[in-house]
Amino acid sequence: MDYQAVLEDIYTQVIATKDKGTPASYIPELAHIDVNNFGLYLQKNTGEVYGVGQYQTKFSIQSISKVLALALASSMEDNAILERVDVEPSGHPFNQLALIEVENGIPRNPFINSGAIVIADILVSRLQNPKADFLNYVREITGDTTIDYDLKVAASEKATGHRNFAAAYLLKSFGNLKNNVDVVLDFYFHQCALHMSCEQISRAFHLFANRGICKNSVLRLTERKVKRINAIMLTCGFYDEAGEFAFEVGLPGKSGVGGGIVALKPNDFVISVWSPGLNKRGNSKLGMFALEQFTTKTQLSIF
Repeated sequence: MDYQAVLEDIYTQVIATKDKGTPASYIPELAHIDVNNFGLYLQKNTGEVYGVGQYQTKFSIQSISKVLALALASSMEDNAILERVDVEPSGHPFNQLALIEVENGIPRNPFINSGAIVIADILVSRLQNPKADFLNYVREITGDTTIDYDLKVAASEKATGHRNFAAAYLLKSFGNLKNNVDVVLDFYFHQCALHMSCEQISRAFHLFANRGICKNSVLRLTERKVKRINAIMLTCGFYDEAGEFAFEVGLPGKSGVGGGIVALKPNDFVISVWSPGLNKRGNSKLGMFALEQFTTKTQLSIF
């Protein structure tokens, strides 16, 4: 199959689209990103790579980082995580607070904000220098020491992250946050402010398409844990649009409000897309379209 031709055809359609969505305005540093940015990058497990547009341009990956945080925590905690975070789709926006109260401080899954904050708390407890150690983990699994945090985005999130503070204090009230709220959220805001390109994201997610073995040929997760994380990505990776993504695209994946989406087919490939304009549910409008077109044209969904 001529994958480059497929990507170029998708790129032509995307560039011609007038309604490109709206950037995440509630994080000031993301509000002014040009919606005309678009990158798409495919990495096959067999080594071939293909890209179009701005696939080497770095952007704030936001909630895509939650999968990497979960992977690192899972490599240390085993089943203990499931005592503090469930694995059910939320059916609600990613920053929903009501469910924390209703479900006695146990977040529905690790990819909504409250669940990701619990995972951050686990990492703060287990890592000696959480921000540096997490960054080194991402650099190690990609083999890329240029990856870093966008400190302006992290500061912007901290200044406007009132709902995250509310979620953290609610979790604390139920005993599901062990560390100081400010310390946990400082780590969480930096985690979300990872600055990466589509190419780097695809390299990071290679381990989920390669039975837990990263690009540096190091086993990072057992196959059992990889299977579980991929399952959570399929059912929970797009918040209240997870069903739509499974229906239209048919791959495990994760979105972020920076406009990035990563998806994968186990034992086959990882594909990442960036288009900063979001739809009403907080997912990249043209990123969703591009991945739907990719699996339609190639017939490479998991179904």
